[in-house]
Amino acid sequence: MNQIFCRPARTVPLILLFVLSSCNAAPPPTTIQKPGAMTEKQHPVNPYYSRTDTTSLTLSDAVWKEVLSPSVYEVARHGSTEHAFSGKYWDYEGTGSYSCAACGNRLFRSDAKFASSCGWPSFFETLRPNSVLYRKDSSFGMARTEVVCGRCKAHLGHVFDDGPAPTGKRFCMNSIVLDFEP
Repeated sequence: MNQIFCRPARTVPLILLFVLSSCNAAPPPTTIQKPGAMTEKQHPVNPYYSRTDTTSLTLSDAVWKEVLSPSVYEVARHGSTEHAFSGKYWDYEGTGSYSCAACGNRLFRSDAKFASSCGWPSFFETLRPNSVLYRKDSSFGMARTEVVCGRCKAHLGHVFDDGPAPTGKRFCMNSIVLDFEP
């Protein structure tokens, strides 16, 4: 199987052929980490992270850039989106609750999560009415409703009207901006 994968294309320069000749070596072992509880300890540089404080946060972009990892920062503060089927929670089935990875605000319960074919974690309702806020989003020529954290205004994803009963909503969220607590 390694020989098929490592077969060089005819246009590959000779120097790359030498590098590719090591393809017969066993591939490095891969470890799949199951999502687990995100703890306050894992947010040592973010003094704003709290699972109990619901006070609204208004911080400068510079502060957010300092206290968030680069990947969380890009999605939470700049509205980026992770690739479909790539996030750690898109098909995760643990029992617990999901919080904002930027500030710790509790957002969703696992019993409101459902399997959707969109490639992102999907929920049919929020934990409480003010867990999230909504904004009109007309980017990329689409009319959508953006979902942001009710505490820190971090971009979480979008909500659509094609979810299951009882709400008919599909909160399509980015895994990178979610923390899970069993």
